[in-house]
Amino acid sequence: MSTSLLLALLALGVWVYLAGAHGRFWSSRPELAPRVPTETPPVDVIVPARDEAATIAPVIASLLAQDYRGQFRVILVDDGSTDGTAALAGSASRLAILRGEAKPPGWSGKLWALSQGIRASEAPLVLFTDADIVHDPRHLAALVAGLQAQQLGMVSEMVHLNCTSFAERALIPAFVYFFQMLYPFRRVNDARSTVAAAAGGTILIRREVLAAAGGIEAIRGALIDDVALARVVKPLAPIYLGHSSLAASIRPYPRFGDIGNMISRTAFTQLRYSPSALLATVVGLVLVWLVPITAVLFGSGWAVYAGLGAYLVAAATYLPTLLRYRCNPLWALSLPMIALFYIAATCASAWNHWRGIGARWKNRAYDSGNI
Repeated sequence: MSTSLLLALLALGVWVYLAGAHGRFWSSRPELAPRVPTETPPVDVIVPARDEAATIAPVIASLLAQDYRGQFRVILVDDGSTDGTAALAGSASRLAILRGEAKPPGWSGKLWALSQGIRASEAPLVLFTDADIVHDPRHLAALVAGLQAQQLGMVSEMVHLNCTSFAERALIPAFVYFFQMLYPFRRVNDARSTVAAAAGGTILIRREVLAAAGGIEAIRGALIDDVALARVVKPLAPIYLGHSSLAASIRPYPRFGDIGNMISRTAFTQLRYSPSALLATVVGLVLVWLVPITAVLFGSGWAVYAGLGAYLVAAATYLPTLLRYRCNPLWALSLPMIALFYIAATCASAWNHWRGIGARWKNRAYDSGNI
């Protein structure tokens, strides 16, 4: 058996497993439907914001307009903004604006801001949401209803990401698709599974569950804070992760470089700064994404058929995510090129770390040894 045939068959076998036995990651489900909760406990919505002048006004307006029958308020934590974020948020009886304190060593900026919001909060339910996400008026009620109906400790949703520019249409659905592959939502929602994840744009959590998990302090240095929070909460209470059609990010990524920077900011952090994990990841990605198309273009005999089978199975699994984002299904055929972009961004993340650059966000730098 030739090496090309062996690799093509291996890639096909991997894709048969992924499509049939990897938690139906490709289904782009589940999703909470709009519902009215049977009980309406008070909710505090905490929004950490640092230099979010471009988005903060519509975000806060959408939160204040929530059609929720219980008491709720919005706590905006202004994390050292220099662009007038707090002033642009406006004023309302349900809006409290906190001026963030200086970040102490060992904390990520977002988590330090969230911790200050939690200190100012007294409600039994706390919703963490980002300063670039607008919410349908029914969203808060749907989140609370989902938490109650399934008796969960935490509900999180992958909001609809901005997908209007050419670069976004090419790469943003793939970002969601790869996240689903890494953390199959069905397994996250299975209490018997150890897979835990969340999407930081929308996390509704019970205060007592957060306290039992050690509070935000338990993950204070995490750069991938949503997954870190899910990992400390899931052993204590059931969690839910799904998609949302009731919330959307309005943060634009107009250029390929913008998306590349977004990926590289935390890709090597996801691998825990491990060179061996980086090598294994790149080898795995090459096998899954590049071997099939290489076999189709340059192989012969059965290697071509095995490569084509793997390529078509991969493309088919991408279709539900493309449909969710209303993108042309033909984008599925470009997955090898898209994967190559993500491989390059992951390697760039490691290279930046080794050069001492580390992750940067909102004029704040992080690395593995200096949070």
